[in-house]
Amino acid sequence: MSAPYAIGTRRGRAPSTTRAELARIGLDLFIARGFDAVTVEDVAAAAGIGRRTFFRYFPSKNDLAWGDFGALLDEFRARLAAAPDDQPMIEAIRDAVHRFNDVPADERDRHRHRMQILLGTPGLVAHSTVRYAAWRAVIADFVARRRGVPAHEALPQAVAWACLGISLSAYEQWLMAPEADLLAVIDAAFRGLREVFSDVAWDGGPRR
Repeated sequence: MSAPYAIGTRRGRAPSTTRAELARIGLDLFIARGFDAVTVEDVAAAAGIGRRTFFRYFPSKNDLAWGDFGALLDEFRARLAAAPDDQPMIEAIRDAVHRFNDVPADERDRHRHRMQILLGTPGLVAHSTVRYAAWRAVIADFVARRRGVPAHEALPQAVAWACLGISLSAYEQWLMAPEADLLAVIDAAFRGLREVFSDVAWDGGPRR
């Protein structure tokens, strides 16, 4: 985790720019000025690097807003792969989703700002479909392995979409209620979904 810095232009090239540092600089600028008001050139100047160097780290400004999402997905996938075989599938997924969204206390304000930007900027909302698809694929692959079916079949895809819905609804509630505990909201949503489906008689009607 890189150290905080003052928003501004550095003189000369940064001695050790990293992907994580560049993501942090970009987020600070987005918070201070608004996503649409910040250019790639602004971020590069604040980092003390050239525009071409910026694109070695991130393909676009939209990707920068997500930080190192690929590394988070790798951890997410590894966590599910490490789940004990005797752990119920929904519990393994809930635990992995919980950990995926477990942000250190000193980063939660910044994370809240990031999610406000991601969920509230039209261009990023459109771009997010690619990210959400990659996230869902991790869960669908896990469910497919557990059930011995292809990941594109209905069950793995339905579970993946449901988990994405839980996460997004939890974030919306968290953004509207700053006092809310994000992880508690996620856990409650998983429990609620489990209870709702347990009350359904799978011949098409509710259990009486």
